Amino acid sequence: MTQGSKKQVIVVGSGLAGLSAAHEALKAGAAVRMLDRAPKPGGNSIKASSGINGAGTRFQRDIGIAKDESFYADTVRSAGQNFQEGPTGIDRKTLIEQLTSQSESAVNWLVDEIGVDLSVVAQLGGHSVARTHRGAGKLPPGAAIVSALVEKLKSNPDFVLENSAEADELLVNDGAVQGVRYHDADGQTHELEGPVVFAAGGFAGDAHGLLSKYRPDLAGMPSTNEARPASHGLLEAVGAEFVDMDSVQIHPTGFVDPKDPAAGYKFLAAEALRGEGGILLSSSGERFVNELDRRDVVSDAIMALPRSALESARQWDITLLLDPGACEVVGSHIGFYVWKGLVQKKKVKDLAPEIIAAVDKYAALVASGASANDALGRKAFGHWRLPSGEANREEEVCIGTVTPVVHFTMGGVAFDSHARVLRSQKEGELTPIPGLWAAGEITGGIHGANRLGGSSLLECAVFGRVAGADAAKSLTGNE
Repeated sequence: MTQGSKKQVIVVGSGLAGLSAAHEALKAGAAVRMLDRAPKPGGNSIKASSGINGAGTRFQRDIGIAKDESFYADTVRSAGQNFQEGPTGIDRKTLIEQLTSQSESAVNWLVDEIGVDLSVVAQLGGHSVARTHRGAGKLPPGAAIVSALVEKLKSNPDFVLENSAEADELLVNDGAVQGVRYHDADGQTHELEGPVVFAAGGFAGDAHGLLSKYRPDLAGMPSTNEARPASHGLLEAVGAEFVDMDSVQIHPTGFVDPKDPAAGYKFLAAEALRGEGGILLSSSGERFVNELDRRDVVSDAIMALPRSALESARQWDITLLLDPGACEVVGSHIGFYVWKGLVQKKKVKDLAPEIIAAVDKYAALVASGASANDALGRKAFGHWRLPSGEANREEEVCIGTVTPVVHFTMGGVAFDSHARVLRSQKEGELTPIPGLWAAGEITGGIHGANRLGGSSLLECAVFGRVAGADAAKSLTGNE
């Protein structure tokens, strides 16, 4: 039960939610035993490419945003009708208030205590202002955050991480979770005793399980998630309530690899590429949507267009194009995508005539400045600086092909503001399951019908920290 003389908190999952929980549990005086079924830590968090949201940060003030009071309203609007729905006991308003109001402190924690650079701020789709933070270095934000946290945790002798360790069952006594049964890489079964923080991720990679159960209409679509069975059954077995399970996010831009265009697994084309100035063009070379609208809106606009000619794939061929200004500011992303063969650099004069025409039209729109009146409704143009006409023909742009992809599951286990997992009692009332907390994509009730870009890492940091601190307190009876 203990590592040395300290009682332990068990954390299942090593993405940002689990790592945040581990950090706070250690800080509260507990030991931490982390189990992760993957061979390396980081989960999907390590692949996060656009950043983490923060409202009211000093980095926003550095770029002239003196106040940011619209984050809550943006999140509620993005949640859609789901904000008004759900079982009694799911307090969406409180969860969203907690997510948005604690976003500045989450960014400050990562910067000041963990040592992550988050000084660059961009505006993503569905956001009223720029509030998605990333670093200025070569590492994408997810990798930068995860690697810094893992390094910090591993320096603590009270922290033990076991990879290739699959949780098989939550141990329950008299209705309370007491620990975990798991098997290791050699197939040996072990039991651990202690409060459990469950942070094992969503089910977007469970194509033949939960995804096919709740969204059979998405069968055949490519995904940014590697194929793996979901862990939700372990929570269901102890009576956990679930919410919004049919709410699955289709991200509008996953790269189509020219070497394997029909591949089911695709690299995400970070939303920051559009946020910093990138545009989307149809197969006829025309802009057709406000690239900074919500993810569901942009995805729906793409899927209303003719499909790819690939018979074996349910996908589209959309051109993503960035001018030199946008390419430069997301240089670390572009370098990786070029290395993977997903993005090419071409001179404007070498593009198809219809694409050159679209570039000229958009460049003229951006050049009109404050009077810019985009018929599609785009109001922020990032760092686009390419001029219109013959002056741009020798300039080099970054170009790739993208398609909508299954990306994120908004639904998951019901939980409260203390990150305690909830079960349904008589008359539908939801009450906490003693000994069990959850954070990250495994949870439901925050995002509703659609998640804002940048809020995935944020929910992991906010509710992961809450879960770890609360679980540690339970060891001393001070919940």
